[in-house]
Formats: sequence, structure tokens, C-alpha cells
Amino acid sequence: MSKLFRKREYKIDFMGQAKLAYILSAIMLLVSVFSFCTRGLNYGIDFVGGVQIEASNEAGIQMEVVREKLSFLKDLSLQSVGTDGTGILIQAQPEGENPNALLTKIKDALGAGYSYNDVQIVGPSIGSELKYKSLLASILALLAIAVYIWFRFEWPFAIGCLLALAHDMIIVVGVFSVFQIEFDMVVVAGLLSLAGYDCNDTIVSYDRMRENLKKYRKSSITELINRSTNETLSRTILTSLTTLFVVLVLLFVGGNALYGFSVVMVLGTILGTYSSIYLAMPLLKYFDLRSLGTSESAEPDFNK
Repeated sequence: MSKLFRKREYKIDFMGQAKLAYILSAIMLLVSVFSFCTRGLNYGIDFVGGVQIEASNEAGIQMEVVREKLSFLKDLSLQSVGTDGTGILIQAQPEGENPNALLTKIKDALGAGYSYNDVQIVGPSIGSELKYKSLLASILALLAIAVYIWFRFEWPFAIGCLLALAHDMIIVVGVFSVFQIEFDMVVVAGLLSLAGYDCNDTIVSYDRMRENLKKYRKSSITELINRSTNETLSRTILTSLTTLFVVLVLLFVGGNALYGFSVVMVLGTILGTYSSIYLAMPLLKYFDLRSLGTSESAEPDFNK
């Protein structure tokens, strides 16, 4: 078992599997884009406006009774909070009504015996502004990462990393669209965290690729990509598995407030590993890396 994670013991032909990876990625991207264009996202109140109330009743809460009392609300969402059955999370949209007036109606409908621990009210104009700022933040994050890699390495590496990041983020958003998982500001925070994680994994592989370009100048780019990917594979596996264990725990015990963030990180960890190996590295084949100023090597071709 320990041999599985030793460095530089893999001899997997990743480039030979690249075409299948491209087809798989194309299918996932098409499904994601199609779902987003036809179904859209299930925006939370952060983006569409409305009220979110966390209430509790020491006598216990019967979900069906609460749902019947609040049946007049549009897009009503009820979720249990805590483990003792005394807490409830209520989300609803105002449907043209002032959110403060809607809040008053909800309190009147529930009646006495309820205490309100957390109340959030978001107007439609604020929600539209958050949509714009979230999109802008995501784009700026991708551009900043691309610029960093451009200066840290060379422009072909920046393009490869940017395409891999965009690939992962589009598919993650597509999953939220396909399964209509609530999309709120916590999810946006997860997407930005995902960008940083993916970038870190790709940079390690790129760093090894750049070293091998200098060491093995007689080898083809395809051979160097395979060698570099295999040499960093044990590190990639260990990093991905340890991260995945943590975010899976967060997914199952983090509660409703962190559910969207957890889903993003679980998907991102898996997709980030996949895109680093099968997209970011193979894409380097289509650039003239030999003209990037790599130095001569005293070492022989590793195939000899």
C-alpha cells in the first residue's frame, strides 16, 4: 500500500488518454451550459431578495403545521435547524411586497411561542447588485491568477491554467443548475476558494514540467508531459485525498449554512485533480515550449 504513494514510480500514459478526457470534458461543459441557459440557477435570497428567518419554539416544531400556516408565501422553503426539533429556517420571496411587511406577516401567521434568532432581509435591488459583483469578483480572480502564472512561468502556462480553472468553475455551476441546488453568496465564496486550490495543484505540475524542459531537451513534449505528470502524481493524490476527507466531513456535518460551500469544494477537489492531470498539462502540447528560453542540459534523454 505504501508503494502507491511513493514518488516517481508511475508510468501512466496520460497523453494517450487525453482525447477521451477532452470528450468527457466537452460533454460535461455542454450539459452545464445547456442547463444554465434553459433552467438557470436556483438563486438564494442573497440574489433575488426576500427574507430568511431562523426561528425556534421550545415546545417543538411540526413542519407540516408551519408549512400550512405559511402557505400564502411564494417559493417557501422550510428546513429543520439543530437536532432537538425546536429550530426552523424559513426562506421566502416577497413577490412584489416589501420584505419588512412580509416579515410581519410571517410572525403573525406563526403566532406566539416563537423566538427569532436570526432575521435577514434582502431587497431585489441589493440582490441584483450582488449578482453583478459576484460575477465581477469571479472574473477578476481568474484574471489575477492568469497574470500571476504568466509572470511566474510563461504565457502558455497561464493559458493552460486559466482554461482548466474556467472548465472546473463552469462544470461546478452547471451541477448547481442541473440539480437546482440553492446558489447564494456562500457558494460564490466556495468558487473563489476553488480557484485558489486548483491553481496551487496546477502550479506544482507546471513547475516540474519547466524543470524537465531544461533537463531533457532531446525528449518530445509528449514524453515530458507524461514524465512530469507521473513525477507529481503521488503528491497530487495525497493532497487531493486529504482535502477531500476534510470537505466531505464539512458536507455531512456542516449544516445548511455551509452546504453550498461544501458541495463546491467536494466537486472542486475532484475536478481540480482531473483538470490538472488531463487538461492543464496536455494543453501544453499545443505550444512551442522549446522557444521559451530553457537552458541546455547536461543530462541525457531519459528514454535512453
